[in-house]
Amino acid sequence: MGKGVKLCEIVKRMELTSFTPDVNLEHKIVTVPDINRPALQLTGYFDYFDDDRIQVIGYVEYTYLSTVSAKRKREVYNNFLDYDIPCIVFTRDLKPDVALLEFANEHQIPIFSTSKHTSEFMAEVIRWLNVRLAPRISIHGVLVDVYGVGVLIMGESGIGKSEAALELIKRGHRLVTDDVVEIRKVSDVTLVGSAPDITRHFIELRGIGIVDVKSMFGVQSVRETQNIDLVITLEEWKSTMEYDRLGLDENYMEFLGNKVICHNIPIRPGRNLAIIVESAAVNHRQKKMGYNAAQELYKRVQENLSKKGDA
Repeated sequence: MGKGVKLCEIVKRMELTSFTPDVNLEHKIVTVPDINRPALQLTGYFDYFDDDRIQVIGYVEYTYLSTVSAKRKREVYNNFLDYDIPCIVFTRDLKPDVALLEFANEHQIPIFSTSKHTSEFMAEVIRWLNVRLAPRISIHGVLVDVYGVGVLIMGESGIGKSEAALELIKRGHRLVTDDVVEIRKVSDVTLVGSAPDITRHFIELRGIGIVDVKSMFGVQSVRETQNIDLVITLEEWKSTMEYDRLGLDENYMEFLGNKVICHNIPIRPGRNLAIIVESAAVNHRQKKMGYNAAQELYKRVQENLSKKGDA
């Protein structure tokens, strides 16, 4: 997993309202993407307490606390906030009572609220933290969104990756990142690619320099993240090399333990890389929808040979 996400980033992203402005958030970090609803802890049971998670108090916990005596409530708050929890979030615009705020300030535990319903807020936070805290690597390449397919273009430096990406952008597709691709493993089947903050929306073109894609082609030409569905590796054309001409067998490239379908594309003068990448993306979508052109051709050839044999 990643090292952690600063709590102040989560507050800004989720638009949380603070009830403890005097609590310093600078060094508070969330290291796990899971959420805990502390119903059992509010009753006094702390065995197996996940105190490293964001604690969410919804309507059920809130109404329970309203039935507890003031003395018992102070005991529960003191025990609960004695743990080094990242923060407490009240959903549905519910508000903490004075006693909880007192102990929170004493223990330096921040308390926030959100207008979102409990399940909606938890799903949004978990989804966002799963991406931010996912295992990650950085590789050299270009990531573009072509017809909704995340295409990672790889190859040696100077082979034409950025030029191919620029042509795809001109044809209406979207750039995610050029030169450096940050890959996060969100699940065992999903890899998400994004750009480093410093190079986001920029493309380097040899002989011209740095180009700001967002400024030149508009906001519709870029996107922040994209699943990586297909890898295209560009390589110099070699006459002695045997290249796949049917596509019956699929090759894969592995990132963080996840396999992604990979095509090796030979480069020579006159080949339009943008159209080749578009065709590869559409062909990939067709396969996902159950149609494989190579298998269809193979089927027709077999049927034709069978007919000739019968004749």
